Amino acid sequence: MPVKHSPLIMECSRRKLVKAGGLLAALIAAGSEAADLVPPPAPVWNRAAFEAKSVHDALKALGAPVAQEGGDLQLMAPEIAEDGAAVPVVVQSGIAGTKEIHILVDKNPFSLAASFFFPEATEAGVSTRIKMAETSHVVAVAVANGQFYLARKEIKVTIGGCGG
Repeated sequence: MPVKHSPLIMECSRRKLVKAGGLLAALIAAGSEAADLVPPPAPVWNRAAFEAKSVHDALKALGAPVAQEGGDLQLMAPEIAEDGAAVPVVVQSGIAGTKEIHILVDKNPFSLAASFFFPEATEAGVSTRIKMAETSHVVAVAVANGQFYLARKEIKVTIGGCGG
């Protein structure tokens, strides 16, 4: 004999189903909103570039076979640094589509001093302090649209720095 369900039991089951469906829809909506809030993954740390002993090797590890001077890349730093342990450097790129800026120091034990990454439609500029072992060229490299742009400036270090 078939089992008969009372209308009350069936109504209760429908309510549970509607509630569960509503809850599922709310969770999906919240999840899609939360996904928009999660930042994109950070670039992978380029160990080879940071361990490079020369500017040439660091540029090679960054994937820059050729970097052209010019473009709208500005490197601002003092001509004489009183303290090599904290040399102020400002790099501003007016090159459309700049995704990365790297700062390198020619005569440091490890040439790559800093790397910065920018999301789409961001004005690419950084202000930081770097450590310099001795008087050297500081090189700024901007990566935009698959091209590498370079600016350089010699900075004289009077005391301090990486070695002392």
